[in-house]
Amino acid sequence: MIDKNKSNKNIKTGYGMRTKIANAIIYVILTVLALIWIFPLVWLILQSFRAEKGAYTTYILPKNYTFNNYIKLFTETDLFNYPRWFMNTLVVAIFTCILSTLMILGTSYTFSRLRFKSRKPMMNVALILGMFPGFMSMTAVYHILKSLQLDQSLIALVIVYSGGSALGFMISKGFFDTIPKALDEAATIDGATKSQIFWKITLPLSKPIITYTVLTSFLAPWVDFIFVSVIMKDNYQNYTIALGLYQMLTRENVNAYFTQFCAGAVLVAIPITILFIYMQKYYVEGITGGSVKG
Repeated sequence: MIDKNKSNKNIKTGYGMRTKIANAIIYVILTVLALIWIFPLVWLILQSFRAEKGAYTTYILPKNYTFNNYIKLFTETDLFNYPRWFMNTLVVAIFTCILSTLMILGTSYTFSRLRFKSRKPMMNVALILGMFPGFMSMTAVYHILKSLQLDQSLIALVIVYSGGSALGFMISKGFFDTIPKALDEAATIDGATKSQIFWKITLPLSKPIITYTVLTSFLAPWVDFIFVSVIMKDNYQNYTIALGLYQMLTRENVNAYFTQFCAGAVLVAIPITILFIYMQKYYVEGITGGSVKG
């Protein structure tokens, strides 16, 4: 007779071994992918400390290390005014983030909670407009700003980056749709206005989508190159960091300033990293503690 207990034990043992092997393979694949992903970042950081000049080397690890690449970014500003470009980008990103976040959340809440006659046609029009790349309108936008005497200014960048932000309302609307409408009805019975419901009830329950909106709204102007290159033209002092760093990669500058470019690229990531670390806790809190009982 066959021992059923022993047979079942062997089956479980075999299944456990296959599971361990599968997990080991997955871990190996993920480790390889992580190394591939992180290698360019490590290389960029190493190049920012490289003492040897030139854009290209036949070796990966620098032979000599120095902090001069970072120091020169803030001291040698006659040709490349990195501190000014950094502050320009920071100011534009902050104001754009504030305006865009308010516009996106307000628009998405309106479409999610309010019912009015032209609601669906407006949503359809917004979706269609959102399918067109923004750079298709950059020439027209530039001439409009020029007629208003706002071209080559930081205000123009804030207007451009935040002006069409409301078209990205769909993700936030989808999140607001998941919040029970019974909360709105109960607050209305208690005498709360639509504005009070939005600010005091809906938003405190929407930390994940607020975090997502803030991060994307801040990141968009921080990394944009196309619009700023069209709007700023030759106004060198009002360049943002993306356009400014690109000047270091031109044919006449790349060999002399490539390592400084790498240092500038490393510094660019610091504000984004700080913002993400700060906002991450609100995202986690919203996911773990944001459930609502009806």
